[in-house]
Amino acid sequence: MADVNRGNRPLSPFMIGPYYRPQLNSVTSILTRVTGNALVVAGLLVTWWFLAAAAGPEAFALADGVLTSWFGDIVMFLSLWALWYHTLAGLRHLYWDTGRGFSLGMVNKLGWGIVGGSIVLTILTALIV
Repeated sequence: MADVNRGNRPLSPFMIGPYYRPQLNSVTSILTRVTGNALVVAGLLVTWWFLAAAAGPEAFALADGVLTSWFGDIVMFLSLWALWYHTLAGLRHLYWDTGRGFSLGMVNKLGWGIVGGSIVLTILTALIV
């Protein structure tokens, strides 16, 4: 029979709250997946814009109105950040594929580098373009 007296230990390391605090590496891993999916949505919006341009002036006016509105500006700016974040996270994985960068200190430096680098590159790209 299983030991039912487990004490005060948590049942799972995935219990968020007082038992488990998400670490930078897990958060950056989750954000890599989220930004990848967000980039698919942004790609669909841009594809809609191109198809609307080919469909005619009325369809293009609607698509262009959505993408150039304040909502579209926010979506495109966040998509720009997602693109930089996803690119830097991919470069980190390429670095890890060489068998380097797995010490705890280096993992944290790379994680903060991805977060900070993506923000800086997003702002620079938005200012230049």
